[in-house]
Amino acid sequence: MSISLREGSSIGMSRRVGSHLIWGVLIAVVALGAVLLMRLTHGSAATPPAAGAKLNVPTVSVTAVRRSVVPTTVSIIGNIAARYDTPIGVEGDGGRVAAIYVEAGDRVHRGQVLARINDSVIKPQVSNLEAALELAKAEADLAAAEYRRALALGGAGALSKEETERRRSSSVTAAAKVKVAAAQLAEAEARLARTEVRAPADGLLLTRTVEVGQTVAPGGPALFRMAEGDEVELRGEVAEQDLPLLKVGQSVRVKLTGSSQVFEGKVRLLGAVIDPQTRLGMVRIALKPDPNLRPGAFARAEVLVNNAEQIVLPQTAVLSDDKGSYVLVVGADHRIERRTVRVAGFAGGGVAVAGALEDRDEIVSTAGAFLQEGEVVKTVERTGS
Repeated sequence: MSISLREGSSIGMSRRVGSHLIWGVLIAVVALGAVLLMRLTHGSAATPPAAGAKLNVPTVSVTAVRRSVVPTTVSIIGNIAARYDTPIGVEGDGGRVAAIYVEAGDRVHRGQVLARINDSVIKPQVSNLEAALELAKAEADLAAAEYRRALALGGAGALSKEETERRRSSSVTAAAKVKVAAAQLAEAEARLARTEVRAPADGLLLTRTVEVGQTVAPGGPALFRMAEGDEVELRGEVAEQDLPLLKVGQSVRVKLTGSSQVFEGKVRLLGAVIDPQTRLGMVRIALKPDPNLRPGAFARAEVLVNNAEQIVLPQTAVLSDDKGSYVLVVGADHRIERRTVRVAGFAGGGVAVAGALEDRDEIVSTAGAFLQEGEVVKTVERTGS
């Protein structure tokens, strides 16, 4: 019995000793790992870069600012139009169109009948008023004759003064009725004349938008559009910054889309305002009459404003993004700087720009899109610049 108790005590003690050993080993491993981690962390933070190590600095090609005499031109886009584009509509009471006598493209003369509106109602009215006028005139003649006889008889004492005065009043009333009838007839005749749509001047008929049988009314859409005379012009728009460069009377070269023919013109009118939405201004260019200058044709014009000395850069040096056009300049500390520029034209295989650039500036000529503002670079002169 005593032997069994001793053996049990020995087994329990052995188990407790093994458990303590396992926990001790685990604590030692964790502590060792923490020490190694601290040494690695502090060692990497405190270790300075090796002496003589070279940074990865990109090398870029640069070009110097070059100034050249560049012919400055202003571009204008727009449409050919008749200088006097006249709409022709209904002047009278309107009605159904009974006849059309012209087609678009016809040359017409002042007073020429272009179309006729149904006059079946107004014509009988005119005839009725003509008859009423004749009747009024006959009555007026009779009243005037009776008044003259009354004057003769009254002088001989054969007719009272009251009767003479009555006949005079009848004569005056009859004469007034003649005037009323004549005015009514004139009004009806004017209404009848307005059933004929006539050309207001000599010119070329541009469009016809009416058909026989169509009902028309005053104030409605124009039946015809006519170009008075032979004068045509380019109605164009120009950029806000270019509008001050234009002057009335400047020579302009105009080309139509798809044609190499050049039409000479002159600036006739400059707009007084700038559209706040498009930032464009209006310009009118007078052109000489030509069969090829049809109203509505799209055209482009160029105006040579001066030969000024401007900065010319390679096309690859001028970049653009949502903020506009710009170039990259290498500063004195070899860091990249962004300079905003405005493209003024193309000349000598390069781009003429305007902006805050100086003759001593070095402009990144290629691969500028891969650089960032403030980045340090090494430069090499571009050959052939």
